[in-house]
Amino acid sequence: MGRRRAAWWLSGGLVVFGLPLLAAGCATLQSDRLRATAAAFPQPVELDQVPFFPQEEYQCGPAALATVLVWSGVAVTPAQVAPQVYLPERQGSLQLELLAAARRRGRLPYLLQPQLESLAAEVASGNPVLVLQNLGLSFAPTWHYAVVVGFDLSTGDIVLRSGREPRRIVALETFEHTWRRGDYWAVVVLPPDRLPFTAEELPYLQSVTALERMDMHEVTAQAYATALRRWPRSLPALMGLGNTRYALGDLAGAEEAFRHAAQFHPQSAAAHNNLAQTLSDQKRYPEAEESARRAVELGAGGPLRELFQQTLEEILRHRQAP
Repeated sequence: MGRRRAAWWLSGGLVVFGLPLLAAGCATLQSDRLRATAAAFPQPVELDQVPFFPQEEYQCGPAALATVLVWSGVAVTPAQVAPQVYLPERQGSLQLELLAAARRRGRLPYLLQPQLESLAAEVASGNPVLVLQNLGLSFAPTWHYAVVVGFDLSTGDIVLRSGREPRRIVALETFEHTWRRGDYWAVVVLPPDRLPFTAEELPYLQSVTALERMDMHEVTAQAYATALRRWPRSLPALMGLGNTRYALGDLAGAEEAFRHAAQFHPQSAAAHNNLAQTLSDQKRYPEAEESARRAVELGAGGPLRELFQQTLEEILRHRQAP
């Protein structure tokens, strides 16, 4: 079990979606609310195909991450991911390292809303959920990663891959208390062609952008395409898809994405500019000039006006060249 004192808060730029910690005697339990909506979930739910890796001392992070990575189709062991996520001086793993390691394996980690309903919805849809628990006390924490693979609301139990137990069955209320002490941190780790059941547009696209910053263009392009299946007119997704296709040298694919962005969002100067650049690279200068002039018109007075003007001037130079 990974012991990580309050240092887990030192997780860099990670935004943890959490709720204020409340005294157990005064808080309204999410498990009570979840039971009230039990009819919305199949009963019981258990993901039998999720693998299990027994946890070595202080190695719950690598074991839990390997569990969800292997389930997602990545051939890996806890020993292989441990150097990327395990911090010997802290005798554990920080969330930031877990998320980064998942991305390096071509997977998209998506942080869930801090609600049992979101966790249950993901598991019911077939996605195991990696969670952070504090199995100790607030003033003497014992931090622990586990993977939720099932639940039964009729009995009030939740099923975990945890420690050395492939099927650790815990009362829902007990799990909620330990999860709350971990600030309700939970994440699904999915291949880029699979959308989280509870995905929201902007948080999902922020997760994809983190992949894009790692220059994983093929994976990123697939993730943007996946987002567009649910949000077909999303400007960030269309622009992201166009940019990644452009980086891959797929000018036809980039043109298609930017053209849709300009069509669905005609007031977006960036969409017109990127379309102009892509057309110019294909030596289709008359069309490129038209799009570039539209970008300059729309972007006048904006922070990117100089960039748009440069695109237009470059296209004009090409058109005037002998």
